[in-house]
Amino acid sequence: MLRSKGETIFSYINVGLLTLLSLTMILPFIHIAAKSLSSEAHVLAKDILLWPRGFTTISYDYVLSNKQFYTSFGNSIFITVVGTAISMALTVLAAYPLSRKGLPYTRFMMLLFVITMFFSGGLIPTYLVVKGVGLLNSLWALILPGALAPFNLILIRNFFLGVPDALEESARMDGASNFRILFSIYLPLSVPSLATVGMFYAVGYWNQFFQAMMYITDRSWMPLQMFLLQLVTDERSADMVVSDVFREVTPETVRAAAILCAVLPILFVYPFIQRYFVKGVMIGAVKG
Repeated sequence: MLRSKGETIFSYINVGLLTLLSLTMILPFIHIAAKSLSSEAHVLAKDILLWPRGFTTISYDYVLSNKQFYTSFGNSIFITVVGTAISMALTVLAAYPLSRKGLPYTRFMMLLFVITMFFSGGLIPTYLVVKGVGLLNSLWALILPGALAPFNLILIRNFFLGVPDALEESARMDGASNFRILFSIYLPLSVPSLATVGMFYAVGYWNQFFQAMMYITDRSWMPLQMFLLQLVTDERSADMVVSDVFREVTPETVRAAAILCAVLPILFVYPFIQRYFVKGVMIGAVKG
């Protein structure tokens, strides 16, 4: 199909803008990767741009040989996997009844969830609650307080509302219970939206560091992002986290290597979820 001159110009402008936007996101990672693989002399001379000079992997050797890195890495994996599972379970079990037309006071309950998106109890009261229930210096302090995100709840609820009522009615005529309807009808139809929301939760848990700063003082429970934060922002903490590293390599290369080691695992998950994102975009685009 031939396109008009205006459509062609619009397409070129879109491609150009999206290319520039993509480069602003990709180039910083390429620069960090180049710095992490460069020798100390070139990094100190600040002549590293997008390609490593004086290629060396000594920074990765230091980071990957550090016991604290593996401890923090394991903590982050536990937080992400267990936290995402708990959050998805709570979100689905809350979204399904709130999407049912026969449930009384649905609007009022949704209002209570929405209010928490704009107002919270505050930093100090939240800390006192976490301390009062004995969650300080435990990984559960990074999972349970924010296990249910109202925004994700609204997304799943709206998707459930779009499922035809006829499917539920036919299941009830066959004697199906609410749980059977949820697990046999709604969840199989909601895989794209569930995968998207699950990715939101996983990225949020993986990148968590502020809560760790408040609730974690024991280094054995330190998540990966807190380890990385200390390494990047505090010279003294960096010396403690990676002992004797800076005698042979510059702190910048070690930090760059640690950043990539923290970012790459969550990036590798995206290709497996991407096909569900595509399905989620197409759902509802064509109506029969």
